[in-house]
Amino acid sequence: MKHIIRVVTGVLAALACTPAVAASYPDKAVTIVVPFPAGGTTDVLARHLGKALSEKWGQPVVIENKSGASGTIGSADVARSTPNGYRLLVTATHHIINPTLLKETIAYDTKAAFSNIALVASVPNVLVVNKNFEAKNVQDLIKMAKEKPGTINFGSAGIGGANHLSGELFAHMAGVKLTHIPYRGAAPSLNDLLAGQIPVMFDSVPGVLAHIQSGSLRALGVTSKERVPQLEDTPTIAEAGVKDFEAISIFGLYGPKDIPGAVLKQISSDVRDALQSADIKKKFAALGATPGDLSQPQFDAYVNKEIDKWSEVIQQANITLPK
Repeated sequence: MKHIIRVVTGVLAALACTPAVAASYPDKAVTIVVPFPAGGTTDVLARHLGKALSEKWGQPVVIENKSGASGTIGSADVARSTPNGYRLLVTATHHIINPTLLKETIAYDTKAAFSNIALVASVPNVLVVNKNFEAKNVQDLIKMAKEKPGTINFGSAGIGGANHLSGELFAHMAGVKLTHIPYRGAAPSLNDLLAGQIPVMFDSVPGVLAHIQSGSLRALGVTSKERVPQLEDTPTIAEAGVKDFEAISIFGLYGPKDIPGAVLKQISSDVRDALQSADIKKKFAALGATPGDLSQPQFDAYVNKEIDKWSEVIQQANITLPK
């Protein structure tokens, strides 16, 4: 009986402390780990967010770059950290691709190891073709690909990247066969697209916008659910006939599993508020990014759905990394 009383008392004490923990959070510096080198899109977005949160919280927000192994080294570090909200992770689409693509080497179970806190930003991609390519729209491309399966090449910055998977998803949903040509980075693939060595590519809007505006490339469709302001005359791929197509790059805020619920809710709410500021919107727009606006439960469901979606694409296309 005494044991039961002690257990109940302990549980009640823990519950009573939860609001106090949330009310005092954060009472010291918060670290955001970026699992990629400084200067990249993920890093820049994290620094903009960190500055806004620091101003809101009145505490330092430190950005720590811990790169390597497609983002898994820094991610594993956060997964192992104390779940108190003081060591967080901002990472890119790799987070939802790696569970399948790196399943033999990844050191954690992504769904089980993390608290999915907030969508920081999304960046749409765009289906672009060389200016001299015959297809004038998405339906032209689909028709050509069906008439000559496997003869149309599409390039990407490398095997398993978001742009490669966008192409594979497009081929699957459009019911066509395209041949993937991987490059070692975005620059060489873009150079070959401009030179006409490859006819088709999916790339980020900021990465190809200048070439579209100059007429060197033509945009057939954007990969988001809605049109993008920079390319308002370009339809979404879903509008163009590939129903429900969406393939965007996402940047999210995560923490280790089991962050106290009240703290998790506060971080999510504060991030969501910070992302709606005019300053953040302006800074993100310069990177071609749209600030996130999802509740924590919405983001949690979205991440798990995206992991399953890209797992299916990777398996259907039989994508494996070179050894």
